[in-house]
Amino acid sequence: MKSATRECRGRRNARCKGSCPLLRGRKQLRGGSRMPVPGGCGHGAEGGRPHVVGLRAVLPVLMLVLRLTLLTAGFLEVEMAGRTQMVFLNENATIFCKIPGFPHLDINSMGITWFRKAQVSETEIKLFEFFGDHKVAFRPGANVSPWRLKRGDASLQLPGVQLWEAGEYRCELVVTPQKAQGRVWLEVVAHPVSSLFLEQAMVKDNEDKHILCKSSGFYPEDISITWKRWTQKEPQFQEISEDIITGPTIKNEDGTFNITSYLRLRPSLEDNVTIYQCVVWHVSSLMCQSFNFTPTLIESEKKTDSWIVWLCIGLIFTVLILVILFLCFFLWKR
Repeated sequence: MKSATRECRGRRNARCKGSCPLLRGRKQLRGGSRMPVPGGCGHGAEGGRPHVVGLRAVLPVLMLVLRLTLLTAGFLEVEMAGRTQMVFLNENATIFCKIPGFPHLDINSMGITWFRKAQVSETEIKLFEFFGDHKVAFRPGANVSPWRLKRGDASLQLPGVQLWEAGEYRCELVVTPQKAQGRVWLEVVAHPVSSLFLEQAMVKDNEDKHILCKSSGFYPEDISITWKRWTQKEPQFQEISEDIITGPTIKNEDGTFNITSYLRLRPSLEDNVTIYQCVVWHVSSLMCQSFNFTPTLIESEKKTDSWIVWLCIGLIFTVLILVILFLCFFLWKR
């Protein structure tokens, strides 16, 4: 107890009035309701508030200093959209390149450069360059928004993407004195435009007819066309494996492809309750495209033919009746 009294009388506690909290009794020390603040006497909970307020005021500054410290220590990095990014032919594309952890950047002290490496070449081509007041688009229409760049978004905008622009894209970012880069593979695809219709060729009765399923303007070349059939006997569509002819893919001038698949229809009394389905799958679509066809034209032709037959039979009977009546009348007159 004497040692505590001496410390309270020292230079550091010269301002203490009365007894030191260490001498206020064992009950207060054991209760823990008013523990003395290290570094001096007479500073309770109220005496620590100015320090808390001051800490809150300097906290944003400390966070900024911490970010700059991480930046100079080599923690600058960029985030891409993954290993591969898919874009559509003739549409405007945005190739993602973002700087995480830095929502506010000084674009006057940083630079961004975009490169592209073609599929069949190892040489990089510069597409866009931005350093302070220096801004050049080597690919027409290429741009990085300065407003977004200030907020850590260095994404490249490309209008009207073409098939030949597929390849590896590299985003190179410089924030003095550090540099970071990211790569992404850009895949350009085109949706197939498909249709299903009956072949318009002139055929005779009871001859085979064909349903055509045509897909055009798609890229890449790989595509799948399957045929299915639904009848009243089957609750679900069943895949057809016979009477199918699928032609080769034909390349268009713009690099896209066309293909046509034929399904032969054999005349049947069940045609009026049968639904045929063409299913097209391509990598550019998340889901398969399905087209249904009901051969109502075939059934109507059959009805037309039967109607003509019955009409002819009726005309024959009418002529016979008229002939008989004429003969009866002629004999009755005689």
